Amino acid sequence: MTIQWFPGHMAKARRQVTEKLKLVDIIFELVDARIPYSSRNPMIDDIIQHKPRLVLLNKADMADKAVTKEWVRYFEAKGVKSLAINSHKGIGMKEIVTASEEVLKEKLDRLKAKGVKPRAIRAMIVGIPNVGKSTLINRLAKKNIAKTGNMPGVTKAQQWIKVGKELELLDTPGILWPKFEDQEVGLKLALTGAIKDTLLNLHDISIYGLRFLEKEYPERLKERYNLDAIHEEVVETFDEIGKRRGCLMGGGEVDYDKVSELIVREMRSEQFGSLSLERPADLLLKEQEETVE
Repeated sequence: MTIQWFPGHMAKARRQVTEKLKLVDIIFELVDARIPYSSRNPMIDDIIQHKPRLVLLNKADMADKAVTKEWVRYFEAKGVKSLAINSHKGIGMKEIVTASEEVLKEKLDRLKAKGVKPRAIRAMIVGIPNVGKSTLINRLAKKNIAKTGNMPGVTKAQQWIKVGKELELLDTPGILWPKFEDQEVGLKLALTGAIKDTLLNLHDISIYGLRFLEKEYPERLKERYNLDAIHEEVVETFDEIGKRRGCLMGGGEVDYDKVSELIVREMRSEQFGSLSLERPADLLLKEQEETVE
């Protein structure tokens, strides 16, 4: 299966981010806490290079808290500060400024020693589409400004969004598109609603989600659909869910399209509780396998 991506948008976004790097002190890299690896742009490290960075694990309320803590430790082991936040509900917003000051402490101390008057920290938010960039900007600014700032005709004076006295956000960073070289990355993005369902087959998305639940959260799966057991054959699980939920066609046959839609919709709407679709241990194992190859 070929998963389409957008090289034209990717190239434009890379140019925009690269051009504006020199204007900011720090990069806020926004990822989905449920899929911190899959919701990163694979080129991000190469693009921002040694610029100070703060990884923001957004939608943390939708992810497994214990696993999110593992991801925070994972990033910090790599020397990257990270925070679990929820931009929609405004959770963790105050901590962003504090964490930014922590990341930039050496630079701020040097400027202070030189007698340079303190100014607001300048930051740029990067992230793939639908990870919550506009929501975060609006939440930090405490007003709906992100959409306005991206419209044509905005003057340079409006390029910076003030967040109190401590922080200024660059209003026009490029949006980085994901590059789907790994089919599993595409499935995770689709399952969380980050990319359009039309880019992948809904059956494939639902089967991936079902297999994930069977492996990582089997009791939640059985409880949600009142299943007697976890079946080895996925079609048997589909049949049981279809019959128990009334996803049937004429003659009592199970409507697999409806079952697929049901599974995906309920995973996205947290009907199984907070889920994390990937763990640092999975990524470390993958990195080891690639090293061996």
